[in-house]
Amino acid sequence: MTPDRTAAVLQYLTYPAYIRGMMNLRGRVVPLLVALSLLLVPGASAQEPIKDNSFLIEEAYNQGRGVVQHINAFSRVAGEGSWLYTFTQEWPFPAQRHQLSFTLPVQSLHAPTGNETGLGDIALNYRYQVIGLEPGRLAFSPRFSVLASTGSSSRGLGQGGVAFQAGLPLSVEMGKHFFTHWNVGVTRTFSARNTEGNKAGTTGYSLGQSIVWLAGPKVNLLVETVWSRSQSVVGTGRTQREDSAFVSPGIRWAHDFSNGLQIVPGIAFPIGLGPSRGEHAVFVYLSFEHPFRRTP
Repeated sequence: MTPDRTAAVLQYLTYPAYIRGMMNLRGRVVPLLVALSLLLVPGASAQEPIKDNSFLIEEAYNQGRGVVQHINAFSRVAGEGSWLYTFTQEWPFPAQRHQLSFTLPVQSLHAPTGNETGLGDIALNYRYQVIGLEPGRLAFSPRFSVLASTGSSSRGLGQGGVAFQAGLPLSVEMGKHFFTHWNVGVTRTFSARNTEGNKAGTTGYSLGQSIVWLAGPKVNLLVETVWSRSQSVVGTGRTQREDSAFVSPGIRWAHDFSNGLQIVPGIAFPIGLGPSRGEHAVFVYLSFEHPFRRTP
């Protein structure tokens, strides 16, 4: 993959590898995750199931009043060593109806011409909980984001201009044991730059869907499917279209503590489809959620 292609794949998978020796596990990923889930499933519990810790798909549940979440995500592309780490923090403002968050990305791009590691474009996000404040099967919370031009475009680490992004996440409860999440997104950069300094406006689109099986109160198996269409700058006023598609089986589980802290680790294995056939990655997730003040 070219550096621009690698950056686009990493940003989509983590923002929002297989290690070479793991590429032969593709046919065994789902049985492996099922076996792991059986080992992790606890006995019967009256606790609420985990449902707001998706990986590549954005679920539609804002943070509750007095609760903050810290999300760490790491993805690595197979075969070339490029990786992306993001740290996201989500806050109610002041309650579940409104949510503010930010995403801080650090990435490393490996190419024949050299390697680049550094800060990417920081995202500032606002979400409005339209549906989902009361118990029910549906949740819907549109999001608007500003991506600041903090990454170096000359090194391939940023878009070179401020971008605006809108997302429409919808979550649906399907009985007691299944959830599904649906995403539509668009990103517009009015003055993006490539590594040579050429400028052009770019537009990207994304679609996503996931199904989550509550194998136990604190163990979930999930399969996420994502597609994106992006543009990269190839000359002054000229862009090139690129498509990506991945299916990603994964597993997540939760550890609850008496002080209100919940820790959710997880792992997934994105596998390229169609235009991304032959591309693979590993995705690692770690979330910390805890109260920061007493709720009335």
